[in-house]
Amino acid sequence: MGNFDLAELTRNLVNILTPWILNVLGALVVLWVGNRIARWARGVVHRALERAKVDDTLVPFVSSCVYYLIVAFVVVAALGMIGIQTASIIAVFAAAGLAVGLALQGTLANFAAGVMLLIFRPFRRGDAIEAGGVAGTVEAISIFTTTLSSPDNVAIVVPNAGVWGQTIKNYATNPTRRIDMAVNIAYADNIQTAMDAIQRVLTAEQRVLQEPAPTIAVAELGDSAVNILVRPWCNRDLYWALRWDLTRAIKEGLERAGCTIPFPQRDVHLFQESRQGA
Repeated sequence: MGNFDLAELTRNLVNILTPWILNVLGALVVLWVGNRIARWARGVVHRALERAKVDDTLVPFVSSCVYYLIVAFVVVAALGMIGIQTASIIAVFAAAGLAVGLALQGTLANFAAGVMLLIFRPFRRGDAIEAGGVAGTVEAISIFTTTLSSPDNVAIVVPNAGVWGQTIKNYATNPTRRIDMAVNIAYADNIQTAMDAIQRVLTAEQRVLQEPAPTIAVAELGDSAVNILVRPWCNRDLYWALRWDLTRAIKEGLERAGCTIPFPQRDVHLFQESRQGA
């Protein structure tokens, strides 16, 4: 057995381990510094979004995404410093992300739609809207769903993908609304008399806006009546109360003017066939 040279073995171990230890220490420093930078970036983004008055639900989500994205890059860089091949790790994460994305594509679609709703804000909490095939007042907007309260006080939870992917009607955006009404009078009635009676009703109603001016016009000649179009404007909060009151007031005004609201009529002509002798 040859002589065992401990000093030579020690020198070899030092030469082998020193670069690796330095790389490990460097990777730890990179992780520590990267984590500090990620925390700082998260705070900066959080404060910037709050100053921009972005929705409260979106602020922590976006700032957290920035934090984890920086941390992911830092971890990959640290692994590369200690000699680990990061290409295969990135490929594994990419494949796993693709599989998860395919499995949760419906959930991810709702998530993406929720982000778009919170960024572009087509409606806010408390707005009366019609979206996703339902109508109601917006109670909450989350990342995955939007909660509405129907007029009869039923909670409706709509997936965000169904809201963002369809037409959205927001009845609370504009300060005024137009009431579209159709009034029928008999063919025997005087059209101008009926229109004057309707105008008196609209003029007497203080909730009807004078600008834009109400529209009163003959819409069409129907099968059983002359159809008069009535379109007054009002503040949006008064829409339904004013519509109901005008419906009654216009009917009573037409009756006082001597006009009638006809029922659908149909003329039936009977012809008797002549019978020839047997």
